[in-house]
Amino acid sequence: MLKKRFDTRSPRCQNGSQIPGNARPVTDYQRIERAIRYLQENFRRQPSFDELAAQVHLSPFHFQRLFARWAGVTPKKFLQSLTLEAAKTQMQSGQQPLLEVSEQLGLSSASRLHDHFVQLEGVTPGQYRQLGRDLQIAYGVGDTPFGPAWVAVTERGICQLWFDDHLPGTAFRLALCNDWPEAELVHDDAGARQTLRRIFATESGRAAPVSVLVRGTNFQVQVWRALLRIPFGQLASYAEIAQAAGKSSAVRAVGSAVGANPVAFLIPCHRVIRQNSELGGYRGGLPRKQAMLVWENLQSANCQQSG
Repeated sequence: MLKKRFDTRSPRCQNGSQIPGNARPVTDYQRIERAIRYLQENFRRQPSFDELAAQVHLSPFHFQRLFARWAGVTPKKFLQSLTLEAAKTQMQSGQQPLLEVSEQLGLSSASRLHDHFVQLEGVTPGQYRQLGRDLQIAYGVGDTPFGPAWVAVTERGICQLWFDDHLPGTAFRLALCNDWPEAELVHDDAGARQTLRRIFATESGRAAPVSVLVRGTNFQVQVWRALLRIPFGQLASYAEIAQAAGKSSAVRAVGSAVGANPVAFLIPCHRVIRQNSELGGYRGGLPRKQAMLVWENLQSANCQQSG
């Protein structure tokens, strides 16, 4: 099936071949990330809208249009959401435990429009030892609301997804080779763009189940499964994830497993924050983590208003 889809082949990992260059112009997300970073550094004095537009080298008019196109709301509402006050309230309100996922916590009609129902499959011990033998992986780069991202796909699901500025092309391919050294790699940007459009679809008619295939220790896979139980637009603490993974005393180990997540966004490590409501770390950078949380909250709000 994969052989029919991809006609550009590369040898196995061992030959050390390189990925074609992927230089691209500045994206809308990169401008938004710059604005978020500026707000984080200057939040206490509440910079004006004109000042913020100047930081991304756009006129206020074009800055307004960029925010509306990216987030679907006005810049004012977007900037208000950046405070994450809703997140702080949620973390301090004594909400239902993570294990008690209910209609109210993520299965409402509004959240279903954005929930891709990610199905996670871990490799078997035998497959783990084979290191990807007889496995074909198609990989490529495409645009997302949070900047260009590299994605790798097998017949059984997505096995790697990360953002280009964190893991550029050559490093992404090296990571694939480290995780699946016996696999055959196929470079296919067109297929990657199609996969990313599916992942980040916001219209209810386009959302569909997505499968991921991961290699990790039993504990890591348990943590990643727990992350998948955090509904779209919701949050959980590291302690809650530890409890959901059956290791309530292993909060530090949970943090390491969260950081080792190979599939960004779909396995939603960005939805984990510290118990004191601080964002904590994120391999793709805190501005991107904050942008993801804001984007999910705004998408959910837009969905509820339209529904």
